[in-house]
Amino acid sequence: MPNNKIDHFAIGADTLEQGVAAMKDALGVEVSRGGKHDAMSTHNCVMQAGNESFFELIAIDPDAPAPGRIRWFTLDDPATQARLAKRPRALCWVVGTDDLDAVIAASPVDLGEVVDFARGDRTWRLTVPSDGSLPMGGLLPAFIEWSPGPHPSTGQHNLGVTLTQVHLRYPEPDSLSETLSKLGVDNLATVHEGMAALSFELDTPKGSVILD
Repeated sequence: MPNNKIDHFAIGADTLEQGVAAMKDALGVEVSRGGKHDAMSTHNCVMQAGNESFFELIAIDPDAPAPGRIRWFTLDDPATQARLAKRPRALCWVVGTDDLDAVIAASPVDLGEVVDFARGDRTWRLTVPSDGSLPMGGLLPAFIEWSPGPHPSTGQHNLGVTLTQVHLRYPEPDSLSETLSKLGVDNLATVHEGMAALSFELDTPKGSVILD
């Protein structure tokens, strides 16, 4: 069985400036500027989130050329863009694994194609649906496998924010829990009954905060 753990989680924003301001108000910290994703024409801000995981604030990079493919995390979806124009939103959680091929082989759902990325001397493989969608609207995680080396979070700022729980709401919670179990990640999130929704519970300088 692959060794799976939460790697990072993504909050989408209309612009990074909008996202940074909103997170400063909600969490009491200013998320540090990260880097650019040339293959997707997006950019981000990042910070540590505890347990070798990180918080990612992501937005379309207005200075980048068109990526030549649909962007990840539904960022090209007009419905997502309309939601993000109002405020930043929880988009996706990403699970790190040491055997991505095994995860894909065991998955009862299509997790998308495996895309190779590189920045500096680090490379990683990530599941990305070609149509820019998110499995079950983001309730199921994307999966990432890093090249050998320290986790990227170790080089990020520790601003006192820790992810304490991933919350998943779904009208048929038992069905979702069964899928999570087959993916080997049922221990990484809490499933609730209700309208489909993803949220992240964080311990912050402002106390416990839920971002949805």
